[in-house]
Amino acid sequence: MQHFLDIHKTDPDALRGMIGQARTMKDGRGDRPRGARDDDQPLAGRMVALIFEKPSTRTRVSFDVGVRQMGGETMVLSGADMQLGHGETIADTARVLSRYVDMIMIRTFDESTLLEMAEHASVPVINGLTNRTHPCQIMADVMTYEEHRGPIAGRKVVWTGDGNNVCASMLQAAGQFGFDFTFTGPDKLAPEDEFIRFSREKGVRVTLETDAFRAVEGADLVMADTWVSMHDPQSTRERRHNQLRPYQVNQRLMEAAKPDALFMHCLPAHREEEVTGEVMDGPNSVVFDEAENRLHAQKAVMRWCLGV
Repeated sequence: MQHFLDIHKTDPDALRGMIGQARTMKDGRGDRPRGARDDDQPLAGRMVALIFEKPSTRTRVSFDVGVRQMGGETMVLSGADMQLGHGETIADTARVLSRYVDMIMIRTFDESTLLEMAEHASVPVINGLTNRTHPCQIMADVMTYEEHRGPIAGRKVVWTGDGNNVCASMLQAAGQFGFDFTFTGPDKLAPEDEFIRFSREKGVRVTLETDAFRAVEGADLVMADTWVSMHDPQSTRERRHNQLRPYQVNQRLMEAAKPDALFMHCLPAHREEEVTGEVMDGPNSVVFDEAENRLHAQKAVMRWCLGV
């Protein structure tokens, strides 16, 4: 049994193996209908609990479809269904669920909920997102980059805007996969020192640059995410927009990167805010390949967790 909790907690060779298996599984589907099962059925007879304290489109659909394609079944539970930590401890919930299912994916707010679930579960637990990190997204991102441009090692990745949970996991991935990482955004929204320190100790270059145009010089990949969370109050939204307008990814900014630089966004995107429609729909954008690859990358993660 192996948990998948964060990029930096998983061995780099294991991460690389998951990316390779994701590519193999994607290629193996060929032209079969999207909903059809894989030839290989490693999750046959397995039940996977999908827990959503936070609402979701891509995470819910990609995990549900991925389990079904591999022959398993899912049980989708919302925060309202379970009320994690209210009335029953998270530890007890983990113990009980472990008697019913073979694996747990949880998308939650506090990282402590994920960690407590993993500590007390006797089945694998997967981090579907917390307020601090989003490792499944980054596995899809690395897979997508390498599909289009080859090995990501030694490349320059630039994150624009807010140093949020997706940024944190990409920064951890820099240390594990060996690429340079530049954050460009307001100092107050920079990623946590812990994430920066991890990658620097791994020997990769991590740069903080408040000038967006200087930051993207020589970039192989430019990334962005929404400026505000769905749960942020209106006052926070207005402040964030004022802070982050200089970091919008538009055509002028992309032209300052390498000519073949890719653009990624984990979606959903607020067009004309963090990124313009011109960039989103432009030739360097791979956002929809990235979204599709959530399915394939997560299937490989689940197989690794179960050892199948």
